[in-house]
This record gives sequence, C-alpha cells and structure tokens, in this order.
Amino acid sequence: MLLTKWGKSLDKDCPLPEYPRPQFVRDSYLSLNGEWSLGFYKKGTFESLEEYSITVPFSPECPLSGVNRVLGKDEYLLYEKSFSLPEGFNAGRVLLHFGAVDQIADVSLNGRYIMRHEGGYTPFECDITSYLKDGENTLTVKVEDVCEDNEFSRGKQRTRRGGIWYSAQSGIWQSVWLESVPQDYIRSVRITPDFDREQVNFEFDGANGVLIRIYDGESLIAETNERTVKIPDFKPWSPESPFLYRVTFSYKSDRVKSYFGMRKFSVGSDKDGILRLFLNNKPYFQNGLLDQGYYPDGYLTPPSNEAMEHDVRTVKELGFNMLRKHIKIEPLLWYHYCDTHGIIVWQDMINGGGNYGLEVSVLPFVGIKLDDTKHGSFHRTSEKAMSLYYTELDEMLAHLYNCPCIAAWVPFNEGWGQFDSAAAYHHIKKFDSTRIVDSASGWHDMGVSDVISKHIYFTPIKVKTGDRPYVLSEFGGLSTRVSGHTFNDKMFGYKLYRDCKKLTKAYKRLFERVIIPQIKTGLAATVYTQVSDVEDELNGIMTYDREVLKIDADTVKDINERVKIV
Repeated sequence: MLLTKWGKSLDKDCPLPEYPRPQFVRDSYLSLNGEWSLGFYKKGTFESLEEYSITVPFSPECPLSGVNRVLGKDEYLLYEKSFSLPEGFNAGRVLLHFGAVDQIADVSLNGRYIMRHEGGYTPFECDITSYLKDGENTLTVKVEDVCEDNEFSRGKQRTRRGGIWYSAQSGIWQSVWLESVPQDYIRSVRITPDFDREQVNFEFDGANGVLIRIYDGESLIAETNERTVKIPDFKPWSPESPFLYRVTFSYKSDRVKSYFGMRKFSVGSDKDGILRLFLNNKPYFQNGLLDQGYYPDGYLTPPSNEAMEHDVRTVKELGFNMLRKHIKIEPLLWYHYCDTHGIIVWQDMINGGGNYGLEVSVLPFVGIKLDDTKHGSFHRTSEKAMSLYYTELDEMLAHLYNCPCIAAWVPFNEGWGQFDSAAAYHHIKKFDSTRIVDSASGWHDMGVSDVISKHIYFTPIKVKTGDRPYVLSEFGGLSTRVSGHTFNDKMFGYKLYRDCKKLTKAYKRLFERVIIPQIKTGLAATVYTQVSDVEDELNGIMTYDREVLKIDADTVKDINERVKIV
C-alpha cells in the first residue's frame, strides 16, 4: 500500500479540520468529519450486508477510510453520524453542508427525510433547523453510485481501472460540516472585478442593503452599501503579484468575510498581430501542468489540506504559472491556495455519458471530426443525463465563480460524453463573460470556442495559428518509474525512460527544441502532463506519493524562465 506522508500521520478523529470555504467565511463552524458508521446494503432491501466504522470524508474504497471495500453495482451505502450542537451554537438557523457525495445522496435527520442531491462532484446544503432536537441528533445519508453504468458525471473513475482511468470510489469524499446563521442572512455573493473601470461589483442573494467593507491589508479603503465600488489605483492580481483585497459583508446580525483579486482574462493580438491570451490587458503566456488531484491513500480526497497546498507550492516554486484542474472539482481550499500563491487555473467540467468508443480512441487520430449535435456519435443520449450535466455545470460555475485564479472553463475534454459544445459555450458565456472558454479540449472542435485547443502526444507538435489563440492543452507525458514510490507494477506513459536523468534530458530537449521556439510564432499556452503520477500513469513530475521530484528542479526552473512571450 502506497501512502503519502500526510496519510501516515492522519488524525482519524479530526481529518481535514480546516474551515472548508475561505471565499465565504462565518465564525460559526462545526466539522462532522471523523468517525461515522457505514453499512453496505443490497438494493431493494433494508438488511445490511456488512457494517464498518469509516473515517469521513474518505470514500470506502480508499485506504484512509479504514474500510477498503468496493461498492457493488447492486448495493447502496448507508452512513450514520450522531452529533450534538454546542451550547449557543444555533443563532437562528442551522445549515448542513456536504462538499461532495458520489453520486446520488439522500439525506435524513432523526428519521425525517430532508433532500436528495444528484451529482458526485458539486457541493450542496440544506437547512436542518426544523429537523433538530435537543441533545443528540442522528444524521443518515443513503448513497447510490454505479460509476460508468449510467450517463451521470463520473470523472476518470472506472470500475475496471487501468491506463488513464483510475479506481472507482463512492460516497462522501469531501468535508461535511455545520454552520449557524441568523434568521435573515446572506445566502451567497457574486464578486466580479471590473479591471477596466477600476471597480468591483457585488451581487447578493437573500439580502438587500449589505454593508461592504474593503481592506488593503489592514487599511480600510471603502465602506459602502453600494453594490459597485470604485478602487482607484488598485493593485492587480497576477502570478507574479497575487494581491488579494479582503472584504467583509454585514447584513443585520449576519457577518461574512471574503476576498477578491483585481484581474482580467481576455484574448487579443500582440504587437506582431499574433492572437494571444491576455492577463490584465497584456499578452501573457500561460505555462502550466495537468493536475488530476488524485492521491494513493485518499484517491480523490486529499489526505490533508497541507497535501493540496504542497502541490500548489511545488508547482509555483518550479516556475509554472498555471494548472489545468483535470476532470475534478477540488475542495475550495485548493483554489484558495492558487489564489494566494498566484497560480492561474483552467477548470474542467466533469465528463459523463455512455461507454466511449471510436470517437475518443481512433477517429481524432486519423483526422475525422464528428458533429457533436448528433448525440449518438458521442454516446450521450439520455435526456435526463444531459439535463443533469447542465445542472452540475451551473453548480460548478456558481460554486467557483469568486475564485480569482480561474481563467478558463473547459466544458468538454477529448469527446468524452461531448454534446452540443457550441450551446455549452454560449451557456457558460451568458453566466460568466469574464473568463475564457475552451469548448472542446483536444479534438472535435465545433468552431465555437475562445481558443484552438490541441492534445498532442505522439505526432510532431507544429503550431498552426488561426482565428483564435493556439493552446497546447495537453502534451508531454514523459514517464519513468521510481522504485518504491509506485501504486503497482504497471506502467503507462506516452514515452518511457529508464531513469530520472534520462527523463530530465528528454524534458529539456522537448521544451528547448519544440515548445520555446514556437512561442514567438503563435503558441499561446501549454499544459504539460502532469503534476504527479496517478496509479498506472507514471508521467508526473512527482511520484504519486509526492516524495520524489522526478525531473531536476533547476532544469525545470531554468526552462520556465524562458517559457514566455518576449
């Protein structure tokens, strides 16, 4: 069993204890992470097959849960947790929050049914005030998950894992927590920096007349009830200077703390007329890594918040300025670390649909582009699943909208369950016009996108400019095995090398001969595969346990100094 150093020191009574929502903070917080009871049940029955004690928020399939049992397709999970509210905790209403539960969750409290949530990657909450009783309360969560046997979003999970597909998991996999709010409270806020007008806009749900206070460090620079606030001579956010303004919101007796960054993501032409990605109205080369966000001991769940920050810090210290969060929605603290350390993020939507076929594995490589309005060609035919895609998409957009680091939304990747990508582009732009949209990353581009987005692993990389900036949204994948730091004895990679020295030489050669020379002719951004090894994939710059940096750090730093527009 491969464990990270954070997994080895896990406090099972209090895992991932940090406040989980730094973009919208209240003083009220009670974590329900830790020991829960868990039963595996045969579908259609109420008799348990097996009973366990599980460490939440780790899925039963992963080592850190203490269970290590796979949920069968004909089974469901039943979680139970007892808790009592601290004296004085209830300020009027009590809200129950789930970071993510895979795939379908039914929530009950004290034997009374509350709600259902469908979708394994987005958060949800419910007001449990009227369901509470004095003393001990019993929370029950029923979970169903059939992975790829429906068209729901499933990410890179597969029941028969291998290659680029990873171990399936189920159940609660992000933090569960309580907060208390007054009877009248701010439900949410939408923060939109307006770089060109030197102002920031606030839109509140559930409150009018909110008092806004904005701070530059400890200095109060604005205090107003207006929803548009001027910030003359503001300090811009960028990877080189990730400055964040603190802001507080006061509404009746409700108090919330947040932050924002003044930045602008756009597309434009440089001095030579080449289309580029722009940051803060200037051409800016986005040089990043593909980031799967998997761990050998927690799978989708980080073994600690320090583990998440370690990845972000390492990437930044090596000189990268961007991460493409690949087919996963992270806990909000991950985005906070990108905000504070200065890492731009491209955020993928989670893929779903039926079993993938030639549209993914063959046709793109022989130059055949399919029309994604013909849903059968992409194995996305369920009307319910397509409707759920948009429900989850909207939940993701709203959930992450206030993260300054996010520069791009990626609704579809490599044709995995792709459908109507032009419609998805316009849907996203209507919700959020401030960010770039890469409608079809890799292939099957319908021409409605802000970028030309290519994945190239096996053929020569030759940048062909067009009517949009050209981004190499996946490439590289150079691999080597580091003994003692692998998930198993298998090895998947796009090019294999005997040791880290040879891997470093190949990495250096790829960038110096192929990538850097093509920046001046039109290459606008790169996403090298990838941050860490993941299960069979041994193409990370770090091993899966994050113990070994496989490519020489000084070499990477030197190269990254030259991966830019000059």
